[in-house]
Amino acid sequence: MTKTRFGMLETAFGTALLLGWTLLGGLDALNQMLINSGLAAYGSLAPQLALLAAFGVISGLLDLPFTLYSTFRIEERFGFNKMTFKLWLTDLVKSMLIGAVIGLPIVALILWLMGSAGSLWWLWAWGTWMGFNLLVLVLFPTVIAPMFNKFQPLEDEALKARVTALMQRCGFAAKGLFVMDGSKRSAHANAYFTGFGATKRVVFYDTLLKQLSPGEVDAVLAHELGHFKHKHIIKRIISMFAMSLVGFALLGWLSSQVWFYTGLGVRPSLAGANDALALLLFMLVVPLFSFFRLAGVCPVLAQA
Repeated sequence: MTKTRFGMLETAFGTALLLGWTLLGGLDALNQMLINSGLAAYGSLAPQLALLAAFGVISGLLDLPFTLYSTFRIEERFGFNKMTFKLWLTDLVKSMLIGAVIGLPIVALILWLMGSAGSLWWLWAWGTWMGFNLLVLVLFPTVIAPMFNKFQPLEDEALKARVTALMQRCGFAAKGLFVMDGSKRSAHANAYFTGFGATKRVVFYDTLLKQLSPGEVDAVLAHELGHFKHKHIIKRIISMFAMSLVGFALLGWLSSQVWFYTGLGVRPSLAGANDALALLLFMLVVPLFSFFRLAGVCPVLAQA
């Protein structure tokens, strides 16, 4: 109940922030400031990348109070938070660096495609984005996740035998069973599958193994295996491919419509590129349609 009430406050703030960025002129003011800063002298991509980076930094700073309160007040109040402020800050810095190293090149490539690949740029951008997502699925378990947590092979032979037998019954083949030091951040217990192809692995939180009996661990793992058995992961990937294709096609059309910019409080450049503006406006507006779609579906699910 506490998290739900806090979530409602976050939603209200997010709504006000959305209005501030769009209809009240926040994004337009930021864009005009960067256009007049002289960054165009370093190439057409420079002011656009600067706009995306500045938007990300400002949005992140505005979200920080909510993140801090959620972690160090709500989670702390109910005995779940185990994270120190130093660890939280370290995680934040690591996340920002990883985001910059991975995110800026892919965004720069998409912006370049928007300006150089003709009317079907959105198709090339979609293929690039999908390739990037598949690459992250491969790199996350072995490269990214170990930057934040330690992963040790599961040493409990009895539990390993139970887990292996359960996976064999479902036809699931993992490349390893690992225990993650989740207790240094939270008392929450969990287990998950991660990876793709040769990097596929099963990860248990150390809190899970401490709190639950072997039979209960089987039950948690069985839930995750249910996703595999019902092909939820494959279906989600296919759904992501399809929805992102529609999204990029829609963006390809909207980015050439002047009313798309002016209707959301932004003045498009008549001489320069507006690709970064189009990306940001699209990312800001699309979640609204997802919200109303879910709002219509939820009553149906409740009746069912």
